[in-house]
This record gives sequence, C-alpha cells and structure tokens, in this order.
Amino acid sequence: MAKSSKSYICQSCGAVHTRWTGKCDSCDEWNTIAEEVTEASVPKGLGSSKKGRSLTFVDLKGEDSKKLPRHVSGVSEFDRVTGGGLVPGSALLIGGDPGIGKSTLLLQIMCALARTKARCVYVSGEESIDQVRLRADRLALSDSPLALASATNVRDIVSSMEDTANHIDLLVVDSIQTMYVDTVDSAPGTVTQVRTSAQEIIRTAKRRGTVVLFVGHVTKDGQIAGPRVLEHMVDTVLYFEGDRSHQFRILRGVKNRFGPTDEIGVFEMANEGLVPVENPSALFLAQRQQNVPGSAVLAGLEGTRPVLVEVQALVAPSPLGTPRRAVIGWDTSRLAMILAVLEARCGLQFSGSDIYLNIAGGIRITEPAADLAVAAALVSAMSGVPLSADTVFFGEIGLAGEIRQVAQPDVRIKEASKLGFEKAFLPKRKTKKGQNNKANDLLDVQEIGHVQDIVDMFSAPDEALQYRQA
Repeated sequence: MAKSSKSYICQSCGAVHTRWTGKCDSCDEWNTIAEEVTEASVPKGLGSSKKGRSLTFVDLKGEDSKKLPRHVSGVSEFDRVTGGGLVPGSALLIGGDPGIGKSTLLLQIMCALARTKARCVYVSGEESIDQVRLRADRLALSDSPLALASATNVRDIVSSMEDTANHIDLLVVDSIQTMYVDTVDSAPGTVTQVRTSAQEIIRTAKRRGTVVLFVGHVTKDGQIAGPRVLEHMVDTVLYFEGDRSHQFRILRGVKNRFGPTDEIGVFEMANEGLVPVENPSALFLAQRQQNVPGSAVLAGLEGTRPVLVEVQALVAPSPLGTPRRAVIGWDTSRLAMILAVLEARCGLQFSGSDIYLNIAGGIRITEPAADLAVAAALVSAMSGVPLSADTVFFGEIGLAGEIRQVAQPDVRIKEASKLGFEKAFLPKRKTKKGQNNKANDLLDVQEIGHVQDIVDMFSAPDEALQYRQA
C-alpha cells in the first residue's frame, strides 16, 4: 500500500530538508522552502523474488542505423546555435528574463517549421489562444499552419502526443512552470511538479520521436527556476540574453548534446519580430566613436563565431573614500584582478579613481581573452590618449602580468581583417621552425609578452603621439 510522506523542498534550488526553516542552507535564499506531499510506492518486482528481464545489447555502430534528419527552421541564427537544426526526439529548454522575447522567438520558429510540412503544436499555459493569435497577427504569421492549444494538465498533453492519427513532430510547452501532474499533491511551479511534468513529457517525446521545446522562467540571479535536475534531463539548454534598452538579443547555448556549446545567435528586435543578424560584429561597431580615450576593440570568440565588440572604459577622480567599480557586460571580479595587476606590476594607481567599464552593444563577454582589451582601454582612459581606431586586442593576462595565449587567434585576425582593421596586439605564439603564419599577411601583428608593453605605449608623449597618428 502506498504511503504518503512529507518533505520540505526549496523552490529556488531544489534542496530537500527534513523540516521547515526560514533560510535554505544550500542557496541562502529566504522563505523559499515549501512543504510537499509525495506518494511513495514500491514498484512491482522490486523487493520480491521476481527477476527483471535481460537487456538486449547492440553494437555502437549498427548495420541498419541511419542518420536522423534534422528539422531545419531556416532561421539561420537559431539553426546555428542548435547545431544545424532540431534532432527528432530531443528536448530543449529555453530560459530568459521576462519580456526578453522567448515566446516571440519560439512562435517564429514554429511557424517557419510548420511551413516545411511538419506538424507543429504550440501549447501555452500562460496565455489564451486569442492572446497568441494577437502576437501572430503582429508578426504577420497568421497564415502559418500552426496548431494552438491552451492547457496546463500534463495528462492531456501526453494523451495528445500519444495520438497515432495526428503525430506531433514539434511541440512547444510555454512554460514548464505552469504545467502540473494531477497525481502530485503540490501547486504548479513547485520543484516536484516541474520535475515530474518535464519527466513525463520527455519520456513520451523520446518514444514518439517528437521534438519538445520548454520555456523556463529564470530567477533574479538569471538562473532557470526550478530544480537543477531539469537542465540535466533535457538535451539542450539555451539562454536568451539581452538588455531591454538595446535592440540586440543573444541566444546562447550552454549545453547541447547534438552540437557545439557556447555558440551564440544574434537577433535584432524589430517591428516584424526578431530578425537574425548575419554579421553582428559590423553592427556592434557601427556606432563606435573614434579618437576617444578609453575605447578598445576586442576580437572575441563566442563558440565557433568570431565577434568584434567595443570595450569602453572611463577613469574619473573619486570624491568617495571607496571608489566605484561599475561593470556592464563583463565580470566584476575579473576587472578587480586586471586593476590589481596594473597597479602591482606596472606601477599605475587606480585606487583613488572611479572605474566604469562597458561592453557596448548589450552583449556579455565571458572569455578571458578580453583581458588585454580591457587593460588597453583602462590605460588609454587614464592617460587620456586614444587608441588607434584600426587596432584590435585579445589575450589573457596572468597575475604576473604575462600575456597568455588564447584559442584560435587566426580566426580572430581573419574576422578583424574582414572589417577593415590593420593592426592586432596578441600574445606571443609558438611556431615551428620554418612555419609561416598566414594571419601575418592579413594584419600587422604585434606579439607582446607582458602587459607593461601596453603601458609603455602611453608612457612617453612622443611615442603616444606617434602611435595615435599611426
């Protein structure tokens, strides 16, 4: 006989507690622990003398195996992040801030796939059918053969997926936090409901070969709300990022079993919806002001895509005892490390100044290759001497002030040359004897080994003026 048991689960991180407490010991959040009742039952066969059936094992490469065709939407940036399209039977989780455009993007993707003769279904648990139709009218997508439904009961969704007469190729669940299983005694959005609902839908999708796209809410820290196990259950996790004050949106893949990770897709918010941006570097640098101190161009790399962005720094005298350190689009602790290296290894003084750092365009940079560009922007802002407008920087800075190598420098240089840049500062590369770097033919490559080499460009007024004119 099944017995019910009570457990206390944190709704922020999913940690299980033996009793209710005001603060979660795992994530340090207050008032997030809720009581949930679960049914504990012993499966048939376990605990008895009955044995399980023997598994059938096959080779890694079967004789009759064939490559599954992907569902290609035709939206280039979305297909790029997913690795070339959606694999049948896969599950994707898309998270992002409220109002960032998750539902708009998925509606555009599903309408594009519905025109490829695939049966696409959009199930909304947050909006009514009329509300979804209003968005489709605004995006001029009303003529697409997309099936709509408004439901929150997982039993109804699974029954529709099991319907053999109307096989579903692609399914959107917007959002997973609104779904519930009627056999679980807890409210929708709780850890148990989210985990159980996703498990039931994913199990059916794997068996039927249906692609499922879940929309997930995020917490105030930017993490997908609910249990962390939800990100382990799905095949792909995508984050939709961007600043509402900018027109650009970044679709970033943080997990992908069928493609590259850390790949990004860039979209522009327009009247007709989200428009893919084929060349994001040109748009990120379109409004760059030349001959302005504190501006440096970073030749970055997001996944397999080279991206050129502007790093802006401002150094101003601080009237406060504790100067400000404001950072947008980069890691604050990384900035503190760069400032410490410039002070300890190069003799510069930033302790009495306010530091403002901004990655222009609303994009967030996470790779350490941005260290050299940040250091160059800080030194330029402090000295008041602008950097050359046709120069790019990339390289990691160590605590000793050394410039460390980063991945794929040739790809970065090629992208910079394509956009008209003529000079690049980068770490020293190890080349074999007799080997010629083709990247040297594209740009004037300046390999440096220490961050002091950047500071020396601004140490003497004559040298700084000569560099500025160059």
